[in-house]
Amino acid sequence: MHELSIAQSLLEILEQEAKARGAAKVTRVKLRIGALSGVVREALEFAFEVASGGTVAEGASLEIEEVPVRIRCPRCGVLEQEGPFLVCLRCGEVGVLLSGRELEIDSMEIEDGGQGRQGHP
Repeated sequence: MHELSIAQSLLEILEQEAKARGAAKVTRVKLRIGALSGVVREALEFAFEVASGGTVAEGASLEIEEVPVRIRCPRCGVLEQEGPFLVCLRCGEVGVLLSGRELEIDSMEIEDGGQGRQGHP
């Protein structure tokens, strides 16, 4: 289950960012995960919940935006097309991948020890 190592890496990044900002706690994390990333959402949510125990992100909500596969056809002019295939449905040409492989932190919210919450991209 590589989602556990992803969750651990995510927590390391959150710890570093929280420390750099003088935060007492991370309360919410938003991720963007592409359909081709190979990440199983439910497994990542479970791994994050388990691995975050005892960290600055313990109890933080994890929000995941699923990013669909989008391609642009270099041959027939279809600018963008959503779907599970990397080929143009109109002409069969292999498309240029525009999205679908993302695995990134979009933002995090922190508590800074009494001054409320702050959002950070």
